[in-house]
Amino acid sequence: MSNVISRSLFFSLFMSLGTTFTWAQPTAPPEPGAIVFQTDFETPQQRSAWSASESASWEQDEQGTTRLCVSVPRDEATGGAMIQMPFDLSPYRGYQLVFECMAKADDVTKPSETFLGAKFMLHYSSESTGPHWQNENNVYGSFDWRKLRFTSTIADDAADAQIALGLQGSSGRVWFDEIKVFVFRKPPPTRPAPPLNPSPVFKGHDLPRLRGVMSPNNFRDEDLRTLGEQWNANVIRWQITRNWGRAGTERDLTEYDKWFDSELEDLDKALEAANRYGLKLVVDVHTPPGGRYDNMDLAIFHEPLYQNHFVKSWEKIARRYKGNSAVWGYDLVNEPVQNQPSPAGVADFLGTQVLAAKAIRAIDAEVPIIIAASEWDSAAGYRTLEPVDIPNVIYQVHMYKPHEYTHQGVRNNVKDLVYPGTIGHQKWDKEALRAVLEPVREFQLAYNVHIYAGEFSAIRWAPGAAEYLSDVIDLFEEYDWDWTYHAFREWDGWSVEHGADPDDHQPTAQPTDRKDLLLKWFAKNQKPK
Repeated sequence: MSNVISRSLFFSLFMSLGTTFTWAQPTAPPEPGAIVFQTDFETPQQRSAWSASESASWEQDEQGTTRLCVSVPRDEATGGAMIQMPFDLSPYRGYQLVFECMAKADDVTKPSETFLGAKFMLHYSSESTGPHWQNENNVYGSFDWRKLRFTSTIADDAADAQIALGLQGSSGRVWFDEIKVFVFRKPPPTRPAPPLNPSPVFKGHDLPRLRGVMSPNNFRDEDLRTLGEQWNANVIRWQITRNWGRAGTERDLTEYDKWFDSELEDLDKALEAANRYGLKLVVDVHTPPGGRYDNMDLAIFHEPLYQNHFVKSWEKIARRYKGNSAVWGYDLVNEPVQNQPSPAGVADFLGTQVLAAKAIRAIDAEVPIIIAASEWDSAAGYRTLEPVDIPNVIYQVHMYKPHEYTHQGVRNNVKDLVYPGTIGHQKWDKEALRAVLEPVREFQLAYNVHIYAGEFSAIRWAPGAAEYLSDVIDLFEEYDWDWTYHAFREWDGWSVEHGADPDDHQPTAQPTDRKDLLLKWFAKNQKPK
């Protein structure tokens, strides 16, 4: 990878550029939609702001427009060919910024990781949140000029930022042009100080704690009997799901409704069994109408047709299950992702949940409603989350950090990352996990709300998985959060009934240390009345 020009050299170049760059250093805090940086490659000064690489060249088309071209031969596909430009993020700490550029590709090979391939990327360092890399994933193949776009939340101490362009882990050719950065969201208001004498927090139940698991993909009475009677779990997060991780699905609403109605028939059975076996149930619409785009954005945040249908789907659920004592809560949307702003007149990720919540409240005033944060419902999403004005609300978080450890070998060949230990140039232990969850804890205390950890896990062959899970659960318990482990009798990669050998797909004769851990905590459970 080529050397990056020094920051001092960059800024001396920048000061001499005149109007060739548009870089809005704000005198007042910029509002959503404000462009804070814009450039193409039309002048020598603009091009000289970028570092050099033998794989990168400046090309002109027939109209004389200059573009960056990065070319990597097939036998060099495992490396990286990137150029960089320093980017001053200090005026935008706490903001969410949208980064976009135009790109074209010719025979870019599919990389080993989704975040590799043709890359338009932001990187910055942060002592509070760790190193940050972000780009649009799954960019490879051949395509004509199209927009690449991603949204990045800028840490309060973000520093040493760079924009990078090029190829990583792929061969082929890619062209870039017309970079623009604009404001998506301003920083949220300063969190209030925790109340000195907080009122009792709404939990939607009267038990000391709800501890359980994510559901299988289909109803089997034996599974719920095992959970409720043998394992002593007292909650199950019931996922209405299909086509997980795929893009371009759920577009045919007639077909979607047929599938959705069949899932509700399964849910009827699950709720009846939950009542028999002492389980509360979370209704989780894991797969909403419209599905996801290639960049993993949910269509319900961008297309009125699917947003309206999403609300109608929740109205159907609310009417069907009003007063059902087995329902703990309605989990509105699983792991929302929004990399680009919603069009005018269309609600964003949080507003969409509010629309569904209000529709539910018009039918059922009491049932708990579970709100998800952005950025895959991660703890990082809580840095910009604001509370909603809906009664009887619970807030959810998912915990898989560090992702390269918990998901090792899932979609890549990475293995043997050990917890606790150094993972990704960072020491990971219980205190590092505590730091990850700090934005959620801060939100909980500031607004006196209840938190539900709806998903957490480590792949079963991850060395130290039991200790990782133990540390995560200890933090949930310390913070008085309810929790459900991902997952039970779904894909065996997450199963606590299977051992550490990824090629062995049979449950073990002896309990695993991960199963023993869950059963130890489930033994403390009290059952719902």
